[in-house]
Amino acid sequence: MIAAGGLTSVGVSAPEARRPNVLFIAADDLRPDLGCYDSAEAKTPHLDALARRGVLFERAYAQQAVCNPSRASVMTGRRPDTLKVWDLKTHFRETLPDVVTLPQHFKRHGYTAVGVGKIFHNESGAKPPFPFADPVSWSEPPVFAEGPHWRDWVVPGDPAGPKEKGGAVQCLDVPDEAYLDGRIAAAAVSKLGALAGKREPFFLAVGFWKPHLPFNAPKKYWDLYDRSKLSAPNPSRLPAGAPAIAGHPWNELRGYSGVPKQGPLPAAQIAELRHGYLACISFMDTQVGRVLAELDRLDLATNTLVVFWSDHGFHLGEHNLWGKTTNYEIDTWVPLIVAAPGVARAGARAAGLVELIDLYPTLTELGGLPPASGVEGRSLVPWLRDPSQPGKDLAISQHPHPSYGMATHMGYTLRTARHRYVEWRDLTTGFVTDRELYDHAVDTAETRNRIADAAQTVTAQELGARAAALVAAGHRWAADRGR
Repeated sequence: MIAAGGLTSVGVSAPEARRPNVLFIAADDLRPDLGCYDSAEAKTPHLDALARRGVLFERAYAQQAVCNPSRASVMTGRRPDTLKVWDLKTHFRETLPDVVTLPQHFKRHGYTAVGVGKIFHNESGAKPPFPFADPVSWSEPPVFAEGPHWRDWVVPGDPAGPKEKGGAVQCLDVPDEAYLDGRIAAAAVSKLGALAGKREPFFLAVGFWKPHLPFNAPKKYWDLYDRSKLSAPNPSRLPAGAPAIAGHPWNELRGYSGVPKQGPLPAAQIAELRHGYLACISFMDTQVGRVLAELDRLDLATNTLVVFWSDHGFHLGEHNLWGKTTNYEIDTWVPLIVAAPGVARAGARAAGLVELIDLYPTLTELGGLPPASGVEGRSLVPWLRDPSQPGKDLAISQHPHPSYGMATHMGYTLRTARHRYVEWRDLTTGFVTDRELYDHAVDTAETRNRIADAAQTVTAQELGARAAALVAAGHRWAADRGR
């Protein structure tokens, strides 16, 4: 056991009152643009402070760069091909009805499991018999868990707000709680107060919407940045030699008013969007800070595991792309911070490869719970104790093409410590139609596809063989396209 008030040592049973609480915080569409990830622009003092309390994972990767598959993967500890969830519409309980989610596993072992904001996907409206908020995962009905976040604009004089999708940005001098993330933070603070008085430990999941489009945040967060000094997208073009299938037409961004339905964006609009993304990051950071401050005020921090993660990254004009839904580094690389008092080495950085599916077994182990069956991730507890040890040899992500609608291909990407290998497979024949290889030793921005380079032949062959073996072992899409 560690000092009084702290976490019980991993693997040692303890009275219920001494079991650690879990504060599980998610962001949406957040790439590692944080001060603690050495961003030269983002102002994120609260997440930077959290990183000083825990271990920052420098190279964590999502399993698919779009909300529903990524979140389903995190919350079940299974890869998209195992879940058979690759789109925004399919609920994981349609494909694996009896799967036990992360909060559900904690609930089954004596925790009060509470959800505030976007944790699972947020498809508007119930989808009988499986609402996306997944009520069975929680001890009480989740709040702010579903709904049309794309209507989260302030409309002066109309408290009901807009009825349809509006502009991609909004900058108004309003209080934080005028927008949804401010209200989510207030609800989370209130829930912490209620949970602090309970005998049983809690699993509190808090999901913030930002920096997801639309890029709307109170004016004070826009004022943190000088637009004229912000960087431009770099690289601005698709990688040299990359197949066309690797890109997409920015359908998500083009769905907002004021954005051209085809063709390039004006330079001024590019700058405005990049400014808005940073403003939303700082807005979200402040809301995280409100929740963490309440955790401290209630004297809960020394016995609470805190996890901060994002479901995937986001292109802001790099590679001539806007949004997520690719297999590139910018879309698959995510921030991940784990503060586990008494276990994690505070302020340390882990440089090895890890994946978001590793969170399920990590929290299960830290909480002293029995392992859940079927989980495909690997516990990160050894890295919390010793962040210097090597990570995984591969981080695996995937994405169908086209991103929305009936897919014709699946792209699989294998990230090693040095390379990113991508192959695109025809979903009818199973044949590989296109391949990509990026060498991060000389090209961290992934500007050139090196699949045809003679010097990379052995690497391409080795990674191609590993991809083929992985697909053979777990690929399900082609056989299930007609469901």
